Amino acid sequence: MVNQLFAELSALPQVEAIALGGSRAGSHFDEKSDYDVYLYCDGPVSEDIRRAILSKFCSHMELGNHFWELEDNCTLNSGIDIDILYRNLEDFTAGVANVVERYQASNGYTTCMWHNLLSCKILYDREGRLAAAQKRFAVPYPKQLKENIIRRNMKLITGTLPAYDGQIKKALERGDKISICHRTAAFMEAYFDILFALNERTHPGEKRLARLCLEGCPILPGNFEENLDALWRSLFEDPNQTQENLVSIVKELTKIL
Repeated sequence: MVNQLFAELSALPQVEAIALGGSRAGSHFDEKSDYDVYLYCDGPVSEDIRRAILSKFCSHMELGNHFWELEDNCTLNSGIDIDILYRNLEDFTAGVANVVERYQASNGYTTCMWHNLLSCKILYDREGRLAAAQKRFAVPYPKQLKENIIRRNMKLITGTLPAYDGQIKKALERGDKISICHRTAAFMEAYFDILFALNERTHPGEKRLARLCLEGCPILPGNFEENLDALWRSLFEDPNQTQENLVSIVKELTKIL
Protein backbone atom coordinates (compact mmCIF):
# COMPACT_ATOMS: atom_id res chain seq x y z
CA MET A 1 0.00 0.00 0.00
CA VAL A 2 2.75 2.43 0.94
CA ASN A 3 4.69 1.62 -2.23
CA GLN A 4 1.56 2.34 -4.26
CA LEU A 5 1.21 5.69 -2.53
CA PHE A 6 4.83 6.56 -3.28
CA ALA A 7 4.34 5.55 -6.91
CA GLU A 8 1.38 7.91 -7.29
CA LEU A 9 3.23 10.77 -5.60
CA SER A 10 6.31 10.28 -7.78
CA ALA A 11 4.12 10.54 -10.90
CA LEU A 12 3.24 14.16 -10.05
CA PRO A 13 5.16 16.51 -12.37
CA GLN A 14 6.10 18.84 -9.50
CA VAL A 15 7.75 16.07 -7.46
CA GLU A 16 11.44 15.68 -8.23
CA ALA A 17 12.45 13.50 -5.28
CA ILE A 18 10.96 11.44 -2.45
CA ALA A 19 12.89 10.41 0.65
CA LEU A 20 12.06 8.38 3.72
CA GLY A 21 13.34 9.60 7.06
CA GLY A 22 13.14 8.69 10.73
CA SER A 23 13.34 5.12 11.96
CA ARG A 24 11.87 3.77 8.72
CA ALA A 25 14.98 4.94 6.88
CA GLY A 26 17.16 2.68 9.01
CA SER A 27 16.87 -0.69 10.67
CA HIS A 28 15.42 0.26 14.06
CA PHE A 29 11.69 0.18 13.31
CA ASP A 30 8.76 -2.17 13.70
CA GLU A 31 5.35 -2.57 12.10
CA LYS A 32 3.94 0.25 14.25
CA SER A 33 6.62 2.82 13.41
CA ASP A 34 5.40 6.00 11.72
CA TYR A 35 6.45 7.07 8.24
CA ASP A 36 8.32 10.36 7.80
CA VAL A 37 8.25 11.18 4.10
CA TYR A 38 9.89 14.16 2.38
CA LEU A 39 8.63 15.32 -1.02
CA TYR A 40 11.03 17.66 -2.77
CA CYS A 41 8.98 19.68 -5.25
CA ASP A 42 9.86 22.32 -7.82
CA GLY A 43 6.36 23.80 -7.60
CA PRO A 44 3.27 23.64 -5.37
CA VAL A 45 1.05 20.57 -5.44
CA SER A 46 -2.56 21.66 -4.95
CA GLU A 47 -4.47 20.44 -1.92
CA ASP A 48 -7.15 18.97 -4.16
CA ILE A 49 -4.60 16.77 -5.92
CA ARG A 50 -3.04 15.70 -2.62
CA ARG A 51 -6.45 14.89 -1.17
CA ALA A 52 -7.41 12.83 -4.22
CA ILE A 53 -4.28 10.70 -3.86
CA LEU A 54 -4.14 10.41 -0.09
CA SER A 55 -7.83 9.55 0.29
CA LYS A 56 -7.12 6.23 -1.45
CA PHE A 57 -4.66 5.19 1.23
CA CYS A 58 -5.57 7.09 4.41
CA SER A 59 -8.41 6.80 6.90
CA HIS A 60 -7.71 10.24 8.40
CA MET A 61 -6.13 13.29 6.79
CA GLU A 62 -5.01 16.69 8.05
CA LEU A 63 -3.85 18.53 4.95
CA GLY A 64 -1.75 21.67 4.87
CA ASN A 65 -0.54 21.78 8.46
CA HIS A 66 2.22 24.34 8.72
CA PHE A 67 3.46 24.30 12.30
CA TRP A 68 7.09 23.64 11.27
CA GLU A 69 7.12 22.84 7.55
CA LEU A 70 4.25 22.46 5.08
CA GLU A 71 3.00 18.94 5.71
CA ASP A 72 0.08 16.55 5.42
CA ASN A 73 -0.37 14.51 8.59
CA CYS A 74 -2.38 11.36 7.95
CA THR A 75 -3.22 7.90 9.23
CA LEU A 76 -2.91 5.11 6.71
CA ASN A 77 -5.69 2.54 6.32
CA SER A 78 -3.39 0.16 8.20
CA GLY A 79 -3.55 2.43 11.25
CA ILE A 80 0.03 3.69 10.91
CA ASP A 81 0.60 7.45 10.91
CA ILE A 82 2.38 9.07 7.99
CA ASP A 83 3.75 12.61 7.84
CA ILE A 84 4.41 13.97 4.36
CA LEU A 85 6.54 17.11 4.27
CA TYR A 86 6.80 19.29 1.16
CA ARG A 87 10.13 20.97 0.52
CA ASN A 88 11.95 22.90 -2.16
CA LEU A 89 15.28 21.16 -2.71
CA GLU A 90 17.23 24.34 -3.45
CA ASP A 91 15.94 26.08 -0.32
CA PHE A 92 16.62 23.01 1.78
CA THR A 93 20.17 22.51 0.55
CA ALA A 94 20.87 26.23 0.97
CA GLY A 95 19.96 25.85 4.64
CA VAL A 96 22.23 22.84 5.01
CA ALA A 97 25.03 24.72 3.24
CA ASN A 98 24.76 27.56 5.75
CA VAL A 99 25.62 25.04 8.44
CA VAL A 100 28.09 22.70 6.74
CA GLU A 101 29.90 25.14 4.46
CA ARG A 102 29.40 28.49 6.23
CA TYR A 103 29.58 27.10 9.77
CA GLN A 104 26.48 28.86 11.11
CA ALA A 105 25.55 27.66 14.59
CA SER A 106 22.06 27.82 16.11
CA ASN A 107 20.54 27.78 19.57
CA GLY A 108 20.41 23.99 19.73
CA TYR A 109 19.67 21.46 16.97
CA THR A 110 22.24 23.06 14.66
CA THR A 111 22.99 20.03 12.49
CA CYS A 112 19.55 18.35 12.49
CA MET A 113 18.78 19.06 8.84
CA TRP A 114 22.25 17.95 7.81
CA HIS A 115 21.57 14.70 9.67
CA ASN A 116 18.15 14.47 8.03
CA LEU A 117 19.70 14.71 4.58
CA LEU A 118 22.53 12.26 5.20
CA SER A 119 20.37 9.63 6.91
CA CYS A 120 17.32 9.68 4.63
CA LYS A 121 16.58 6.81 2.25
CA ILE A 122 15.98 8.05 -1.29
CA LEU A 123 12.94 6.39 -2.87
CA TYR A 124 12.66 8.47 -6.03
CA ASP A 125 15.06 10.97 -7.56
CA ARG A 126 13.98 12.16 -11.00
CA GLU A 127 17.21 13.85 -11.99
CA GLY A 128 19.52 12.63 -9.23
CA ARG A 129 19.65 16.02 -7.52
CA LEU A 130 18.82 14.71 -4.05
CA ALA A 131 21.53 12.05 -4.32
CA ALA A 132 23.92 14.77 -5.49
CA ALA A 133 23.05 16.82 -2.40
CA GLN A 134 23.73 13.83 -0.17
CA LYS A 135 27.11 13.39 -1.83
CA ARG A 136 27.92 17.11 -1.58
CA PHE A 137 27.36 17.17 2.16
CA ALA A 138 28.88 13.76 2.98
CA VAL A 139 31.97 15.49 4.32
CA PRO A 140 33.99 15.35 7.54
CA TYR A 141 32.59 17.42 10.37
CA PRO A 142 34.02 20.95 9.89
CA LYS A 143 36.30 22.07 12.71
CA GLN A 144 35.02 25.66 12.49
CA LEU A 145 31.41 24.50 12.75
CA LYS A 146 32.27 22.42 15.80
CA GLU A 147 33.91 25.41 17.48
CA ASN A 148 31.04 27.76 16.59
CA ILE A 149 28.39 25.41 17.97
CA ILE A 150 30.27 24.89 21.23
CA ARG A 151 31.04 28.59 21.66
CA ARG A 152 27.50 29.78 20.96
CA ASN A 153 25.67 27.17 22.99
CA MET A 154 28.07 27.26 25.91
CA LYS A 155 27.29 30.96 26.29
CA LEU A 156 23.62 30.04 26.38
CA ILE A 157 24.22 27.45 29.09
CA THR A 158 26.31 29.53 31.49
CA GLY A 159 28.53 32.58 31.97
CA THR A 160 26.41 35.29 30.34
CA LEU A 161 23.49 37.37 31.57
CA PRO A 162 20.93 35.60 29.32
CA ALA A 163 22.36 32.12 30.12
CA TYR A 164 19.81 29.43 30.88
CA ASP A 165 21.33 28.32 34.19
CA GLY A 166 20.74 31.79 35.62
CA GLN A 167 17.22 31.94 34.19
CA ILE A 168 16.40 28.57 35.71
CA LYS A 169 17.73 29.76 39.09
CA LYS A 170 15.41 32.78 39.00
CA ALA A 171 12.45 30.62 37.97
CA LEU A 172 13.18 28.19 40.83
CA GLU A 173 13.30 31.05 43.33
CA ARG A 174 9.95 32.32 42.05
CA GLY A 175 8.41 28.85 42.01
CA ASP A 176 7.42 29.45 38.38
CA LYS A 177 7.07 25.86 37.17
CA ILE A 178 6.17 26.79 33.59
CA SER A 179 9.31 28.90 33.26
CA ILE A 180 11.37 26.15 34.93
CA CYS A 181 10.14 23.66 32.34
CA HIS A 182 10.67 26.03 29.42
CA ARG A 183 14.18 27.12 30.38
CA THR A 184 15.32 23.62 31.31
CA ALA A 185 14.23 22.39 27.87
CA ALA A 186 16.23 25.22 26.28
CA PHE A 187 19.22 24.34 28.46
CA MET A 188 19.04 20.74 27.22
CA GLU A 189 18.81 21.87 23.59
CA ALA A 190 22.10 23.73 23.97
CA TYR A 191 23.66 20.96 26.08
CA PHE A 192 23.07 18.19 23.55
CA ASP A 193 24.03 20.43 20.63
CA ILE A 194 27.41 20.82 22.31
CA LEU A 195 27.79 17.10 22.98
CA PHE A 196 27.04 16.05 19.41
CA ALA A 197 29.34 18.74 18.04
CA LEU A 198 32.12 17.81 20.44
CA ASN A 199 31.89 14.23 19.19
CA GLU A 200 31.60 15.43 15.57
CA ARG A 201 28.25 13.75 15.09
CA THR A 202 25.24 15.27 13.36
CA HIS A 203 22.31 15.97 15.67
CA PRO A 204 19.63 13.24 15.30
CA GLY A 205 16.67 15.30 16.56
CA GLU A 206 14.53 15.26 19.68
CA LYS A 207 14.15 11.60 20.67
CA ARG A 208 16.31 9.25 22.76
CA LEU A 209 19.17 11.74 22.97
CA ALA A 210 20.75 10.39 26.16
CA ARG A 211 20.74 6.85 24.79
CA LEU A 212 22.15 7.96 21.42
CA CYS A 213 24.93 9.83 23.21
CA LEU A 214 25.78 6.76 25.28
CA GLU A 215 25.83 4.59 22.16
CA GLY A 216 27.69 6.88 19.79
CA CYS A 217 29.57 9.62 21.64
CA PRO A 218 32.87 8.54 23.19
CA ILE A 219 33.41 11.96 24.79
CA LEU A 220 30.79 12.55 27.48
CA PRO A 221 30.76 14.48 30.76
CA GLY A 222 31.49 12.63 33.96
CA ASN A 223 28.39 11.24 35.70
CA PHE A 224 26.43 11.91 32.51
CA GLU A 225 23.41 9.71 33.26
CA GLU A 226 23.52 10.21 37.01
CA ASN A 227 23.47 14.01 36.77
CA LEU A 228 20.58 14.02 34.30
CA ASP A 229 18.55 11.60 36.40
CA ALA A 230 19.21 13.67 39.51
CA LEU A 231 18.07 16.82 37.71
CA TRP A 232 14.78 15.24 36.63
CA ARG A 233 14.08 13.94 40.15
CA SER A 234 14.59 17.32 41.80
CA LEU A 235 13.32 19.70 39.14
CA PHE A 236 9.93 20.63 40.61
CA GLU A 237 10.38 19.40 44.17
CA ASP A 238 13.71 20.67 45.50
CA PRO A 239 14.92 24.04 44.15
CA ASN A 240 18.21 23.96 46.06
CA GLN A 241 19.07 20.48 44.85
CA THR A 242 18.12 21.42 41.28
CA GLN A 243 20.56 24.30 41.35
CA GLU A 244 23.28 21.99 42.66
CA ASN A 245 22.50 19.50 39.90
CA LEU A 246 22.80 22.20 37.24
CA VAL A 247 26.14 23.30 38.68
CA SER A 248 27.36 19.68 38.47
CA ILE A 249 26.21 19.33 34.85
CA VAL A 250 27.92 22.57 33.83
CA LYS A 251 31.07 21.67 35.78
CA GLU A 252 31.41 18.25 34.11
CA LEU A 253 30.70 19.71 30.68
CA THR A 254 33.35 22.40 31.18
CA LYS A 255 35.91 19.74 32.11
CA ILE A 256 35.63 17.89 28.81
CA LEU A 257 35.68 21.12 26.82
